[in-house]
This record gives sequence, structure tokens and C-alpha cells, in this order.
Amino acid sequence: MLRQYELVERVKAYDPEADEALLNRAYVYTVQKHGTQKRASGDPYFSHPVEVAGLMTDLKLDQETIITALLHDTVEDTLATIDDVERNFGTDVARLVDGVTKLSKIEQMPENERAAENLRKLFLAMSEDLRVLLVKLADRLHNMRTLHFIKNEDKRRRIARETMDIYAPLAERVGMYEYMREMQLLAFEQLEPAAYATITGRLAQIRSQEGGRVDDIAFRIKQALAEGGVNVEVSGREKHPFSIWKKMAERHVNFEQITDIMAFRVITDTPEDCYRALGVLHQTWSMIPGKFKDYISTPKSNGYRSLHTSLVYENSMRVEVQIRTQEMHRTNEFGLAAHWAYKQGGRTPDGQVGWLRDLIEILDTAVDAEELLEHAKLAIYQDRIFAFTPKGALYQLPKGATPVDFAFSVHTDLGASAVGCKINGRHMPLRTPLANGDIVEIIKGPDSEPQLAWLSFVVTAKARAAIRRSVRLKEREETARIGQELYDSIVARMPMKVGKKALNGALKRLDLDDETALMLAIGSAKLTEKEVMEALIPGSAAELPDDSFWQAPARSVRLRGLPKGAEFALATCCHPVPGDRIIGVKEGRKVEVHSIDCMTLADEDGKRWIDLQWDPRSDGATGNLRVMLYNRLGTLSEMTGVFAANHANITHLGLQSRDDLFGTYEVGIEVRDLAHLTRIISALRASDAVAQADRI
Repeated sequence: MLRQYELVERVKAYDPEADEALLNRAYVYTVQKHGTQKRASGDPYFSHPVEVAGLMTDLKLDQETIITALLHDTVEDTLATIDDVERNFGTDVARLVDGVTKLSKIEQMPENERAAENLRKLFLAMSEDLRVLLVKLADRLHNMRTLHFIKNEDKRRRIARETMDIYAPLAERVGMYEYMREMQLLAFEQLEPAAYATITGRLAQIRSQEGGRVDDIAFRIKQALAEGGVNVEVSGREKHPFSIWKKMAERHVNFEQITDIMAFRVITDTPEDCYRALGVLHQTWSMIPGKFKDYISTPKSNGYRSLHTSLVYENSMRVEVQIRTQEMHRTNEFGLAAHWAYKQGGRTPDGQVGWLRDLIEILDTAVDAEELLEHAKLAIYQDRIFAFTPKGALYQLPKGATPVDFAFSVHTDLGASAVGCKINGRHMPLRTPLANGDIVEIIKGPDSEPQLAWLSFVVTAKARAAIRRSVRLKEREETARIGQELYDSIVARMPMKVGKKALNGALKRLDLDDETALMLAIGSAKLTEKEVMEALIPGSAAELPDDSFWQAPARSVRLRGLPKGAEFALATCCHPVPGDRIIGVKEGRKVEVHSIDCMTLADEDGKRWIDLQWDPRSDGATGNLRVMLYNRLGTLSEMTGVFAANHANITHLGLQSRDDLFGTYEVGIEVRDLAHLTRIISALRASDAVAQADRI
């Protein structure tokens, strides 16, 4: 553990103007407040904040961040308050400590809810000051270093899983690769102990058998570059055990089949020397096609810059080489923290945190913990391609991204209005995966809106959140419209006139806020006809026979307005049911009956039309539906259960399409009238098995 004078000396070494007295006071404050508290290791508790502060000095961060690291657990674990911190150390430190503290107070929540709320607080705190994230990452790294002292295995695995899923990717996302690699290694040891032991054992065996092989290859690389006139520093290492395990899992190979377990880093003086070094290496050894990446001309979104190549060394050995300048190396290893060094005055590097703005934008669109975690994990994992607008603006997207993802990354309104696209000048489907360097032009439609089916191929969190929000709003509007139709139908059958007074009384009895809430409840089948009638006029439903509600159709179709002796048939293009406004199209002695808004009528000039009406004695017809079910076990049974519960007989059922996520069916059902059909549609939309339900 760092002693008080050692910590102060570290800070003064890179920031001679730091307030020595304030640093000393913060050190003493955390020691006094934590007092006799112990960690699982048996060490004094204050050793943890001191070590976190030490990690911050390694990054040469400003004194406010160092003091925040010293105090980050005092409000959470001692009697100290934020007001105490502000009084003793100032507003900035209090705000930072408060940001880190809010993230730590969620440990008692259920795992998913806790993780989701943790992320929500983290992103919001980061949006105000990114130093909160730097302290939190250092806090998590030190906790991982001492994780083995915790006796409860389940707790160790939970902390390790959270680190692997959230904190290591976040460290990568802000370019702190040293933190990322160590977190992954420590989490890997807890989550996959057998694999960890096997891989580290094999690496130790190779090390003992081949001796200084890494040093020999590093020397050969430096020698070749010196002969080519490039002055460099070269270092080599075995690849990260977690990286090797990940490759084994992705490629479905064993350890012996992994050929590129060595990586080398070439440090040059200038960017121009990076490209010269690359040319020398490619002339000396064969490069592996498809393995060259230029992150200098096109940096990663976290600011990472380097040239990557893979070479075929002696005996077909593959080695990975990264080429960068010293300045690039510091930024690559410490990322965002490099921009927060004391000389930078706390300036936030805008280019590195665009993804954070997207995350904050989608916070309010997540309806539950599962969805927030999904969005967050999608947004923070890093495996990206680059695409351009026709005007040359560059956008970074995850691998597998489509033009829809691209459109939403440019602007939410552009994604919402997309109807087509051109990729490199050619019309292509919206579900086409983009490749590096593609030029994407989005074609907009004036009345278009996001489609639920897009969820089957979009990959970005921003696109998924926007589509879900749009679909929810559309379904809400449609449900309210159906509810209004059903309400009007109910009111028309009431024994007396229903006015505003009766409606307000019903809202109070049903504990609903307003008229819209009532229509939504009716449209989503949360209220039955009987419940609505009783709420409007208590006792009114008791006078009606029980079988007046939700009756099965009698299939007796009668019309008014037909020519004498004419035969009629209900059109199969629109499947009209009693309650629809209808038109007859005469063909000789036969009349085909269409719904007034049937698209087939658009081709008619109206000369053959006959104005028709349903006879009040009409009591049944076949309605046609298109139902999109989630592709999982039991959803088809749930759909047919909805029909049975609503006394609707199925006349035909056909599968139209199916993919990994959805199955779409066309269903014909016998219904009594339009109100009966709309009730069934509402019940389908309320089912967890149904993604979308519409009348054809």
C-alpha cells in the first residue's frame, strides 16, 4: 500500500503545482473515516481507496481525480456525507464523489435490475464528468485484483461476470486497453477456471521449451527495420490467455491449432515512420491477406491509432505486429485517461464519446432492465466497420450493420423515414450487411415509418431502440382507435343515453386517468363490455342475458339494397364483415360485396357499384388476419387459444413466412361482426406470443 508521502510525491512529480496540503488532508480523512474497517483480505479498508488513487497517479490525472479516488467509498461505507466532502474538499470533488457513490449504492438490487440501474447511473454521471468513469474503472480493477479473497464463489462469479460483460468493454470503449486486458484476465480466471489453468499451463510449457523465442523474434524484427533505415523500439509478448481462449471458441479449434499466439509492438518516432516500417516488414516476410488494418488514417471511435499486420515467420509461424508512435501508444493504452492528464485541464475529447451521447439518448426508450442491458451491451462492444455518406461523412458501425443502422446513426428521423437505399450507387435491400468503405445513400419516403420486421436484422442499439419506440407508439394509437370503436359500439347498446357525466364517473370507478386510458384499456382487452357498461351506468349490464356478451357467430349474412333476384358473394380480397361500410360490384346477375376501403375498388370507375347495407339480422362472416408470432415454442398454441377464448372458429390457417425471430400466418376466423373482430385483434396484440396482428 502507498504511504502518504509516496502518494503526494507521485502527484508532485508530474504536477509540481498540486496542492500538497489538500492531498495530505484527503489521505488522512479517508484513513480516519474508514478507521478499523477491514477488507476480505484482512487488510485495512482504507488500503483500497489509497491503491485506487495510486492507479490514478499512474495515469497522471489531476488532483481532483486523485482526491476523489481517496474519498470514493467514504460516503458509501462511513458516516461521512456529501456535504462533509464539499465543505472540506470543494464542490468539484463532492460532485465526483457523489457520481461514483451513486454507482455503488445499487448492490442490493436484484441482479438484472441492479446491473441495469448501475449502467443508467454510470452513463448519466459520465455525461456530466467522464472522470467518474475513470475512478470507477480503477475501483473495479483493484477489486478484481483482490477478488480471490472473497470466500463466496457465487459472489465472485457474479462480480467477474459483471466485469466481463460491462466494465471490461467500457474500458475498451474509452481506449483503456491495459485496464481491459487485466480485467478480462482476472474475470476469466473466475468464470472459466479449468480453461484458464489449461491455457496458462500450456503457455508456461511453451515458454520453458522455447526459451527466449519471443526475444529472438523481436530482435530479428528490429534488425530488419534497422537495415531498412527505420529507427524503432520493438517489444514482444505472448497473447492474452483470454484472447487465446476466445479464438479457440470462435474458430472451434484446440490450443495446438492456434498459430498466432505471439504479438509484437513496434514503436516509431513519426507516423511516416510507421508506414516505412510496414513496408520493410512486408518486404521481409509474407503478410497474411485480410489481416492488415490501418487505424492511423481511420482511427477507432475510442481514439485508437495503430497499424496492424500479421506475418508468416519461419516454419509457417504467424506473428501479429502493431506499429505506432510513442504518442499513439500512450493514447492507445490509457485512452480517454490520456486526455484527462493534469495539463489538459479536464478537457473532454468529443471525438471519443459520440457513442455515449447515443447511449444517453436511448436511456428513456428502454421499458425494463432486460432492454436497457441489451441496448448497453450492443453499444459498448467494439467490433466495427466504416461507411460513408454520399458527401463523404464517415460513420463507424458494428460489423453486420445494415443501411437501416447507418440511417439511424446519421439521424433518428432519417432512419424512421427510410424506404430504400443505394450502396455504392446500386439499389440494394435495406437488410444488406455493409462492408468497410461502402458509400450509403438512404432513400426517404414522406409517409414511411419504422417496421417491426427491421428488428430481425438491425444490430445497433440506437436503431433497435428507435424502432421499438415507434412500434409501441403506433400500437398505442391503433389500440386507442380500436378501443374507441368498441366503446362507441357499447354505448350504442346501452339502455339509456351516455353523456360526459357518466364517462367521468366511469373513469373514477375504473381508477383511470383520462379518456385515452379508458380507450387503451378497452382496445387491449383489459376491460370487458360488461365491465365498461357497469362502470358507465351501474346495474345496466345486469339486465342483459349472459349470452349477450362474446357470442359465437351464427354465420347468417343478409344484405339490403340488392337488385331483386341477384346473387351475392363476400369478396375474398377484403373479407367484409357486418359493421363494415360496404359496396356491391355488379357482374350480370351476381354482386360481389367489398368493404368501402378495399384496394380493388380503386381500379373501378363506379359505374357498376351498388350501395349496400347490412341487414340488422346479419350475424356472421369470415374475417381474415395476418398474425406475426415470435418464433418460440408454444406461440401457435397461444394464438389459437386467443381465438377459442373469444369464441372464434378458425376456417383456414396458412404459414406465409418464417425466420429466426418471427413466423407470419394468414388466418381466417368466423366472427359475428366488426366489434367481435376488433376484440379478437386487441386480444392478440395483448398476447406475449404475438409480435403484430392486423386485419387483411
